[in-house]
Amino acid sequence: MAALTSIKNIGPAFEASLQSVGITTAEELRALGADAAYAKLLEGGSKPHFIGYYVLHMALQGRPWNDCKGEEKKALRRQFDKIKAGSFDAERSELERFLNQIGVVDAPGK
Repeated sequence: MAALTSIKNIGPAFEASLQSVGITTAEELRALGADAAYAKLLEGGSKPHFIGYYVLHMALQGRPWNDCKGEEKKALRRQFDKIKAGSFDAERSELERFLNQIGVVDAPGK
């Protein structure tokens, strides 16, 4: 089993975050995929951050982290917003979910 840091763009801090939600190997991360892995991070209490989300996508594709541009980046932003809204906002009011989407309130339990 390969270490998470064997994947380009995944450093020790990101590795620790992934391990904290039970993703411990590069193989597990690849099998799970970027969207499901990021949802697990959010459900585990990580604050949403779009750059981290698209860096994860680029990492799993073996691309440089800053290779995401244009329409691809816009599409990933839409998917990020869906994951963010669905991962940890179920108990919140509509206003709280909106405030969370723009980064004003913390995730539950924080």
